[in-house]
Amino acid sequence: MAKKVAVLAVNPVNGFGLFHYLEAFFENGIAYTTYAVAESTHIKTNSGVAIEAGDVVAHLKGKEDEYDALVFACGDAVPTWGEHAAEPYNQDMLAVMGAFAAKGKLLAGHCGAAVFYDGLPSLKGKRVALHPYVKDVVKNVVATDELAVVDGNLYTAQTENTLAALMPDLLKALK
Repeated sequence: MAKKVAVLAVNPVNGFGLFHYLEAFFENGIAYTTYAVAESTHIKTNSGVAIEAGDVVAHLKGKEDEYDALVFACGDAVPTWGEHAAEPYNQDMLAVMGAFAAKGKLLAGHCGAAVFYDGLPSLKGKRVALHPYVKDVVKNVVATDELAVVDGNLYTAQTENTLAALMPDLLKALK
């Protein structure tokens, strides 16, 4: 039986990356719920397309056992993080990521996902693919120049344009 996935979508989210995950999950019969990393379910893509997420990240807290995996769909998360790090929804996102990681659940993401996964103690020393612009930011995970990397329960792609290199392994793990 396919696993169930919680998909975190920041606001604004990279639509190309988000839709790549969602379409692949839909086409492969993998159940998912999108959670907006925002105050409401109304978010937008980087290009301004309005999206209605299934719920908000605050409602995912404490429900980690209902899911087998967590996917972080990046967008302008890293560039705007400093301005909004203290917002409750961003703190909820970090708590959810920590809870999934502590339970050894599958974690996936692209672009700046590794920046957020870098702070999770259980991922220390794991190899990651990440956007070249944030390569020097990570300290606990091991940045690579690879397009996609699978290291245990951690699945990462360099950018939304390299998700195709990650998707076969991710889908195999989720089926």
